[in-house]
Amino acid sequence: MTIEEPDAGSRPVDLPHRREFLGHPVGLPVIAFTEAFERFSYYGMQTLLVLYMVKALLLAPHVEHIVGFGWFSTVLAGIYGAPPNTQALASHIFGTYTMLVYVTPILGGLLADRWLGKTTTVTIGALLMAAGHFLMAFDVSFLLALLLLVLGVGCLKGNLASQVGALYAPGDGRATDAFQIYYIGISFGAFFAPLVCGALGEEVGWHWGFGAAGVGMVIGLVIYLAGRRHLPPDPLTERRAARASAAPRAAMTRRDIVVLILLLFMVPVLAVSAIGNQQMFNAYLVWADRSYEFMLFGHRMPTSFLVSFDAFTGFVTLAGAVAFWRWYARHWREPDEMSKLIIGCLISSSAFLLVMIVASRHEATGVKPALWVALAVNTLNNLGFANVFPVSLALYSRAAPRAISGTVVGIYYLFLALANYLVGVVGGWLEIMPAGQFWGIHVGAILGAAAVFVAIKLVFGKLLLPEVVESPAI
Repeated sequence: MTIEEPDAGSRPVDLPHRREFLGHPVGLPVIAFTEAFERFSYYGMQTLLVLYMVKALLLAPHVEHIVGFGWFSTVLAGIYGAPPNTQALASHIFGTYTMLVYVTPILGGLLADRWLGKTTTVTIGALLMAAGHFLMAFDVSFLLALLLLVLGVGCLKGNLASQVGALYAPGDGRATDAFQIYYIGISFGAFFAPLVCGALGEEVGWHWGFGAAGVGMVIGLVIYLAGRRHLPPDPLTERRAARASAAPRAAMTRRDIVVLILLLFMVPVLAVSAIGNQQMFNAYLVWADRSYEFMLFGHRMPTSFLVSFDAFTGFVTLAGAVAFWRWYARHWREPDEMSKLIIGCLISSSAFLLVMIVASRHEATGVKPALWVALAVNTLNNLGFANVFPVSLALYSRAAPRAISGTVVGIYYLFLALANYLVGVVGGWLEIMPAGQFWGIHVGAILGAAAVFVAIKLVFGKLLLPEVVESPAI
């Protein structure tokens, strides 16, 4: 499941333009379509990255042309250990790239909040991403392209999403629907990216796929700048004025401190629970490319088809999970967030249990698993993760001490950085152990995270429920 995050800490501001479209401010479709094309570019590139490295870039003579690759591979070896083969090296590069993508938005937020403002920072981010995609067309500029993409995503990611909440006044119930529409934009881009960029990259030429990703980012930037007048005014000046006249923050309570420690402890546990989901874009694609029977109606589907199907099922299962829990709550008591996290981990682990079984059978008999198995794996994983990511985001947004809620939510996103680092490490083991054992490690990791969540619920469950009685301040 592709996972993205609106900025839960954004604050609404007054809008000079009050035009609406289908009951929402016109700025919402502007942001949604901008995000759709930004995600099209990002997932288009991510879909091709590992396959491109394994099948072309990291092989002679291409790898010899990459500027700075000698020292870069030395740094990677210091972090992950020396890679035993090309696939492991590709996994290490992928893990490092995706880890940094989820770290730099913190820096991008600081840049926008303190110095440049959101509009300028988003524009810079889009230009950096477009340049990064286009530079992927050349072996020599591969590392520079990755650097520009990491910096570009950092500038654009949180600063674009935070403007959704700022379109609505405090207490406006439409804000919830707005974020759902925002997620539709994400799903739209993630669904079409593999169909366009993946097909071009695998069937025409790798650089055509990366070029299409760059064009998508340029289109997103044009949409954003053309609709800028419908978006909230940049809050940088308003925040500075507000800080000058703001009252001192209330002291944190003992309960706040305990909850904060607990939420910080859960970040690495969430990362472990997400290792299977994040591996779907790394080692899983490599294994799937050579293991599944991709024939459908007499035509071999490209491996990137799995990424499009993942985006589609991610959206459907997320909407289905929301609808199911609403129905469930009308008849019974709805489980709390910790219970849903446990349920989600159990469902997600079943996806990789299925992969473990068919991988072991494939190694023993040589019979390739049918394509329906791959579709079942994606569906089960997304159904599980639909009860992990959005639920954990809701938990952190609600339970975080109010005095530092924005900071805590920002720290929460570090679980994705840690998860992608783990993906890079573990993904390198695919070629040095039996595939069944490799996927069994993922099953064990997810179930281990579920066990920790069970322990947290049993010991600290009441602390993470909505606070009723204020604890004395300290």
